Amino acid sequence: MTQKITKETVLAALSKVQEPELHQDLVSLNMIRDLEIEGTTVRFTIMLTTPACPLQNRIQDEARQAVLALPGVEKVEIKMASSVPNDGRMRGLVEMPIRNAIAVASGKGGVGKSTVSVNLAVALAQAGARVGLMDADIYGPNIPTMMGVERLPSPKENKLIPAEAFGVKLISMGFLVKPGQPLIWRGPMLHSAIRQFLSDVDWGELDYLIVDLPPGTGDAALSLAQSLPLSGALIVTLPQAVSLEDASRGLHMFRQLNVPILGVVENMTGEVFGQGGGENLAKAANVPFLGRVPMDASVRQAGDSGQPVVIARPDSAAAQALREIAGQVAARVSMAALEQNNTLPINIVD
Repeated sequence: MTQKITKETVLAALSKVQEPELHQDLVSLNMIRDLEIEGTTVRFTIMLTTPACPLQNRIQDEARQAVLALPGVEKVEIKMASSVPNDGRMRGLVEMPIRNAIAVASGKGGVGKSTVSVNLAVALAQAGARVGLMDADIYGPNIPTMMGVERLPSPKENKLIPAEAFGVKLISMGFLVKPGQPLIWRGPMLHSAIRQFLSDVDWGELDYLIVDLPPGTGDAALSLAQSLPLSGALIVTLPQAVSLEDASRGLHMFRQLNVPILGVVENMTGEVFGQGGGENLAKAANVPFLGRVPMDASVRQAGDSGQPVVIARPDSAAAQALREIAGQVAARVSMAALEQNNTLPINIVD
C-alpha cells in the first residue's frame, strides 16, 4: 500500500533544510509557497530573499532531496522565485518605495569605487532585482560614461526620470552640467543635491539603490547618512598600505554614523598593488571580506566604452569576481533584514 503524501509530511521534511546564509530552515523563514501534491508528484515554490542569492542551487538541490526521501514521492518540481525584504531602516522613514540602500565608499580616489558600484548594480539587475544607481560623486560624476548614457529622459510631473541602461535606473550630476564644467560647491549645496536626487527623481520601486559616494570622509557621506536610512556600506580598497589606511578611516566613519558595514572589497589585486591588504583590513575591523577583483585591463576598457565588464566580458575573472561580490552583498542585506525583524534602527549624526 502506497503511503499517502500530505502537506504536513512535506513541510516536515523541508523544515530540516537550512538556508545557508540565514541559518534557519526554509519553513520557519516562510520560504515555501504554493505547495501542491498530485499523486506521486510534489510541487512548490522556494521564495528567496534575493534573486542574486549565491547559494540558490544548493538550496534547491537540498530541498529536492529532502522531499524525494519521503515514501511515495517520485517527482519533485521546484520553482525558484524571490522577494527582497526591507531591513526596517526604510520603513516609514522615507517616502520612496526603496527597500534597501547601499553606499559604496572608499577612503581615497583612484581605487575603482565607481567601477565596483556600476558592476554591482548591473550584476544585481542581471539576477532579476530592481536596481537604481545614484552617482553621489558630485565632483567627479563618471557613472554616465561608464554606463554609456548621455542624457536623461524628459521630466514628468515635476519629477526627473532616471536614465536606464542594462536594467539599471541611474541619476548623476553628469547629466545636469556641461561636460568638463567644474562644480565648486560647499557642504550645504552638496547636501541639497543629494536630497534632490532622492526626493525629485521618480525611481519607482527598487529592491536596491546603489549609491556611489565621492572618496574620503567629507560632506557627501554625512549628507547621505542624514538623508537616507542606509542598509549598509561597502568599502572598496586597493591592497597597498596607503589605500588601506584611508579605507580604514572611511570604514570607521560609517561606524560612527551607525551604518552597518556590509564588507570590504579588494580591487585591482595583482603584481602592481599586491594582494591580501583588503582581507587584512576586514579581519582587523571584524567585518566580512567580500572578495578581490583582479587587475585587468578589460575592466578599464569596458568602463571607457560604456559597457561594464560584467556585460562586455562576462566570462573574465574580474566579471566573475564582481558577480560573486554582488551575491555576497545581497546575502548580507537579507541577513540584516532578518536580524532587524520589526525594529527600526535610526542613523544618529552629531
